[in-house]
Formats: sequence, C-alpha cells, structure tokens
Amino acid sequence: MITSHSNGYVQEASGQAKSHRERAVDCPGEEGSLVKSPHCSAHMERIQHYQEELRKRREEDSRGKHDIDPNASLRLKKLSQNPKVGIDNPTFEGKEKATKDTSYQDPVAELEELLQALKWAQHCLTDAQSQQDVELIRQLLAKEDFRNAYTIYSAVSLQKSRVSPTSALTVQAEDLCQEALMQAHDSVAAQEMAEENVTEYLGETVKLVRLEKARDTPLGATVRNEMDSVVVSRVVKGGAAESSGLLSEGDEILEINGISIRGKHINEVHDLLQQMHGTLTFLLIPSSQIKPAPHRQTVMHVRAYFDYDPSDDPFVPCRELGLSFQKGDILHVISQDDPNWWQAYRDGDEDNQPLAGLIPGKSFQQQRETLKKTITDKSREHQGKLWCAKKSKKQRKKSTPNLSKNTDCDDIPTYEEMSLYHQPASRKRPIALIGPTNSGHDELRRRLLSIEPEKFAVAVPHTTRNSRIHERNGREYNFVSRAAFETDLASGKFIESGEYEKNLYGTSTDSVRHVINSGRICLLCLHTRSLQVLRSSNLKPYVIYIAPPSQERLRTLLATEGKTPKPEELKEVIEKAREMEHNFGHLFDATIVNMDPDQAFYELRRLIDKLDTEPQWVPTSWLC
Repeated sequence: MITSHSNGYVQEASGQAKSHRERAVDCPGEEGSLVKSPHCSAHMERIQHYQEELRKRREEDSRGKHDIDPNASLRLKKLSQNPKVGIDNPTFEGKEKATKDTSYQDPVAELEELLQALKWAQHCLTDAQSQQDVELIRQLLAKEDFRNAYTIYSAVSLQKSRVSPTSALTVQAEDLCQEALMQAHDSVAAQEMAEENVTEYLGETVKLVRLEKARDTPLGATVRNEMDSVVVSRVVKGGAAESSGLLSEGDEILEINGISIRGKHINEVHDLLQQMHGTLTFLLIPSSQIKPAPHRQTVMHVRAYFDYDPSDDPFVPCRELGLSFQKGDILHVISQDDPNWWQAYRDGDEDNQPLAGLIPGKSFQQQRETLKKTITDKSREHQGKLWCAKKSKKQRKKSTPNLSKNTDCDDIPTYEEMSLYHQPASRKRPIALIGPTNSGHDELRRRLLSIEPEKFAVAVPHTTRNSRIHERNGREYNFVSRAAFETDLASGKFIESGEYEKNLYGTSTDSVRHVINSGRICLLCLHTRSLQVLRSSNLKPYVIYIAPPSQERLRTLLATEGKTPKPEELKEVIEKAREMEHNFGHLFDATIVNMDPDQAFYELRRLIDKLDTEPQWVPTSWLC
C-alpha cells in the first residue's frame, strides 16, 4: 500500500496540506487531486542511464557461463591443489563404458523433459496459486547455476552407483565434489533469497529490494509526491513492507518490477501496485535520514473518549488508512512513531483488519479541539457583543482569563490508557447505575436488592440529622456531627453529598468499601457529577447507563406505574438523557435502553454476572 503524507498541523485542507497528500497503493479509495510537477531533467538522465547500464549488465550475466571457480573459497583452492593419490584401476573401465551407454542420461536432457512435464502440468491446473508455484519451479530449473549444480550432482551420483574400486581414485574426491556442489547451491540460493542489494553509481547509492506480496496481505506502505519523485512516506504495521524491514520512510522509488516510477503521480502508482502480486522488485534511492535502531514497541490499549470519522477529517494524511471509531471503543495502539497520527487496531477487529489504521495522536487531537473551541468561543463572544451594551476595557480584560481556562488541553477528553482486570471473587466491583429521573434505574436497583439481598447491598449513607427512635447507627444511617461531616467532605471522602432541610446527607467511599469487604456487590444510584469522584477512588466501579426509551414508550411505561407525566416532562427526560450521554458517555462501561423492565433487568444481571467470568477493561491508573 502506498499513500501521500500531510506534514501540516491544523491547516486548510487545500494548499500546503494537499502537496503532501499520501495515497494507499493497494487500498481502494478515491483518487487525489494532486497535479504532476515538472521533471528534474539532469537528475532524471543520470537515473535512466544507470537503469540502462543495470539492464545491460543483467543481460550479459544471463548469457555468461557460471563456471565453478576453484579459487572461490580457501577450501576449494586447497583441494584443487592436492596431488592425486591412489592408482587407476583399469578393471572397471569396460564396465563404466557399458554403464554409460545403457543407463546414463544427459542431465540437460533430463531437465528439458522435466520442464516440458511442468509446462503440461501448468496448463492442466485451474487455480492461479498452483500455476504460480509451477512457474516458480520452471524459472528455477531454467537458471544456469542450477543446471551446473545438477550436472555435478548427476556425475557424482553416477560415480557412486558404480562398483567402487578397493581404494578411492582420489582421497579428497568426494569432499571436492560436495564443496563444488555447495558452491553452486549457494550461488543459486543467493540469487533467490537476496532481498536487498546496495550499489554505488555516479555518486548515488541505490538498492534493489525484493518483497513477496500475497493477495490477502497488503504491501503496507504509503508514498507521496515530492516534485517528480515518488517517496515512501509511511510504513504501516501489518503489511509486507513492515514485516520485511526493507522499505524505509524517505526512500525514493525509481522502479517497480522494471517499470519506471519517477515522474508518475501517486494515483498512477496506486493503480499499478494494486494489480501486482507475488514478487515485487523495487529499485530505490535510500533515504538520507538516519534510520533509528529497531526497538520493541509496547502495545498501548486506550479507550476513545470521542467519535472519529476519517472521511470527515481534512487533515488525515491517508483517508484510505483512517480508522473510524466511536466513543467508548477500545483501541490497540501499536505505533506512536508519528506523534500526530498513531497506528492502531480496533478491539475485536484484528482478524478482519490486516493493516493498522491511522488515528489522531492524543496531543494532536487535544490541540486542534482546543483551537476549535477557542474559535467557537470567540465567535459566540463576537455575537454577544452585537446584542449587549458596549463593555468597558476593564470588563473585557476580566473575561480573557476565563477563555484561556476553558480551553486547557487537559480538559479535552481524547484517550485513556486501559488494562484488563479480572475482579477477585472476594472483592466485587461496585455497580453504579446512572440515568435521568424516570429512566427506571432506581426500580432496577430495588428489584436486585429484593431478589438477592445476600448478594447485593447498598452503602449506608451519612447524615447530620438526629436519629429517630426506630433507627440504629450504622444500619439506616451513619449519624455524625456537622463538623465531622464537613471535615470528611473537605477531605474528598464523599462520593456525593447534599443538604435537605438544613441537614447534610452523603455517601462516603468508606461505606462503599465496607460493603465490598463483606463480599457483596454494592449498588449505587448516582448523579453524573459524582462519577469523577467515584472513578478517582480505588473502588474500581462498573458504570451502567440506564437510558430511557422513546418518548411514547416512556409514557406507556410510566402509565403502568400509575404516573401521568405531562408532555413537557417526558421531553425533559429525553433531553436530559441525551445531555448525560453526550457529556459523560465516555465514562460508561455499558448502556441498557429500558424498553421493557423485564428485559432490562435480565440484561443488567447478565452484565453483572459477566464480571465474574470475563476480564474487563479498566483505566491503567486504577491498577498502579
């Protein structure tokens, strides 16, 4: 795959960003709108001249004979210089001639017969893969080095099949033959297996790179146009280029399988490589950039706190590689080499997604969202000035710090690093049910408590009011003084708190922890503003959002409970639910739409039971 690269940060979609657009070579997608740049004639002539010289050299090599050079290795040279020891045995001379006449067959003729048989077999095969395999074998048999090696092998085999004399003709003869055969074998293997060959020509270093590209495995590289050059812009995890390690960012592509690439538009390169499979041979000018030492990258698992659609992002360097995701999705980030554009897989899609996708880096996303928010705030401020009285200079100065505070990058949710966590049998995670009034989350909690009181419990709240006759401290409430309550509140010990009829009420983290230590599951019904406090504790809550159904269905459900809400009240429930989901949806572990109370209760039980059998993603900070 080859694409074009965007070096710009938050820029206009046109202009500079377009000049660096990447194109995924073997990924389907829309063609870019880049225009070809003029050729650099002098440098182009040097490259073409070298390519022509390279082709001539190949032709000469293919016509020449690949004789075995006894000086090719020290061992061969030593063996060839050894004097002949032993004596000729004329006893077997006649038998050798007879054997040669009756059983010996010319190795070249044998190879020709085999080639004909393979050609016939290739025509009989129907699937493309088998035909390709046969073609590779035929190419090997046609090589001069292989034919020389086979001739030596046939001669050695023939000699061994004859009746051996009482003493060897030459003590080192077998060693010499084996050494020669290994040299021929190594020569062929070197041509077959060599994947990179660096050469110096006219002061320009070039290299030949050979890659295998299967139909079901993309090449996994991106390119961009720089003047009339086609340059590798990005190597994508999961592709053939990444696994081979032979293509690097910044390499200029001169040829692919003998086809000149220089001067082509990246869309033309896309169309060309999309049709190519099997062995791809690249002629490259290596990148002048210093290649970093290879290192083992650690996969980072994150939860997305925003929706992303690459088709709506004018800054994504390669739209074909952009990975779409929704708020709450788990993403496996496998490369952060480009801090602006990470490479990642979506959880559960690894088998269906051969190549990693591009997602905005955390800092990049925060910065552009901050910029977007600043522009929006300034626009609102400008609109407000049209309707409001003219402010004094002092008032305008006072409003400036508030804008800066609201656009702090840290306040913009992007990703949170996650790890898998399996709750211990003796320490159950508290279940926090979130939802607007009349969504049914209170009813679901009461139903769980009534059916299995030995499994579920609620945290005993704190209050500053006086106890009543039938109440016992620690059972209905934890009765404390106002001073003690306010001290604990200031220390952040309360998940939520409030005041009613001049008395303070609240649920503390200690009360929740007491239920957990008892081995039961603590059920909480909380306001969304309490989630941040709950998550910052070490209680590891599991948050389930109970969403109301449609307005008409909600009216029907409430009617069965004897409630007759007004239309505006129903509308307020729906709007409140949307607001909660928009502002806090990234903190929800699961969502249940309460269309039917029995079905919602069944789904709630299923989610709670799953915590015992399956590990769940939790913020990594909870496990530190």
